[in-house]
Amino acid sequence: MPESPEPVALDGSHLGVAGLEAVARRGARVSLAAGVRERLAAGRAVVEGVLAAGESVYGLTTGVAERKRVRIDPARQAELNRRLVATHRVAQGPDAPEDVVRATLVVLANGLAKGAAGVRPGLVEAILELTADRSAPPSVRRLGSVGQADLGPMADLAHGLVARTGVELAAGEGLALLDNNAFSTAWSALALADAGRLLATMDVAAALDFEAFRANLGVLHPVVAETRPFAGVVATVARLRELLAGSALWQAGAARNLQDPLSFRCVPQVHGAARHALGYATATIETEMNSAQGNPLVALDEARIVSVGNFDAGITAAAVDFARLALAPVLAAAAERTVKLLQAPWSGLAPGLAADPASGDDGLAELAVAAQALAVEARTLALPVSHELVSTTKGEGIEDRTSMAPLSARRLAEMLGLAARLVAVELVVAAQAVDLACPPTMGDGPHAAHAALRELVATTTSTASFPVDLEAVVALVASGRLAGDAPGRDLVTNEPAGG
Repeated sequence: MPESPEPVALDGSHLGVAGLEAVARRGARVSLAAGVRERLAAGRAVVEGVLAAGESVYGLTTGVAERKRVRIDPARQAELNRRLVATHRVAQGPDAPEDVVRATLVVLANGLAKGAAGVRPGLVEAILELTADRSAPPSVRRLGSVGQADLGPMADLAHGLVARTGVELAAGEGLALLDNNAFSTAWSALALADAGRLLATMDVAAALDFEAFRANLGVLHPVVAETRPFAGVVATVARLRELLAGSALWQAGAARNLQDPLSFRCVPQVHGAARHALGYATATIETEMNSAQGNPLVALDEARIVSVGNFDAGITAAAVDFARLALAPVLAAAAERTVKLLQAPWSGLAPGLAADPASGDDGLAELAVAAQALAVEARTLALPVSHELVSTTKGEGIEDRTSMAPLSARRLAEMLGLAARLVAVELVVAAQAVDLACPPTMGDGPHAAHAALRELVATTTSTASFPVDLEAVVALVASGRLAGDAPGRDLVTNEPAGG
């Protein structure tokens, strides 16, 4: 049986993507760290003081949006909370994945743990109680948020929280549950974790392509990283050299070409750029995961409440846009390598990698069409969305900018789903080429990948059927199992995570 993941203690400052994923996907226990309840109580005391003094504070002693000038009678606070949740349940479409909803609960609790939202400790404990419930989480629809706080999805989550735990919301807590970007932050974090695994798997696929193509491994000479020392390039060169350790391609004269196509020759630079982007995006999202995202916020040291714009998720949207833009060339190059392996002038093998060229069989040639179709569709999702500034009619036009962070996160997740299918095709084609070329000795990484693939898909021969169903290979790619220990390494440095 797999070991139980380490428990995660939330303190509002140290939640990482790995910890978030452990709770959302592997059932790790989550709790509040020491001192958090006291901090929450101190923040709540400021709120209670403001209420007692009758000060005018947005969403606490007043309505919201157009109703911000309306003073709220203390006796109607519970009604205001109910109405805020009900009237913001404007999300649309299918439900978000369960792991995203669980991750949203964790990000929400961690943000509230900073004490700046002024909520009671009991509300955060109720969120953690719901997180620990391993039955299906509340239904949260995925569409309908512009990213200036994920109001629609968070209203769905708040509704489910109240219904499932029976917690009664105190003054200001309804707004605190809605006015944050926990949904887009959580989805971004999980998608970036998946992107790291995919990129590590694509290193393995590229190494198998090298073996199948009899590529020139001069492109992995240490001088590449020494003379162009971008961290992502350095890490990629090291990673590919590890994967190809023991390969006959390192021997003098083993390469078929002096100069391979750029999709082979520039793997360190293309994968390296993606590593850099993913490293930056992950660091950005981890900062956001440990931020208070709402409005208004409690300034604990001053014992006052201030109006802010911390719900603006532009930096999240832009960082995830950057990740998608950097992944797009990785996918394009993978598709091109796949096509080259299927073309006899480049591969040196039969057209389409047919086992019996004399039969007129075109082998796997049509998989090139599938690879390019998947790559094109995935690349269309790389279009940035953080520049889409649309105003709404709410609040008398006060909401005149947006971040579109939920769309940015969702597009990354969708892009990765297509990418996993592309890599599955790439692996099947490369494995067929290896079987026909019969290299004397493959590197450790390609050898292991080839063996794992052949457990799922047989070599296509004159009698064996064409590999129509690649779903098992897609699942293998998405799992990250082909990447070995790479998911436990830092995306930029290639060093062990936490080392």
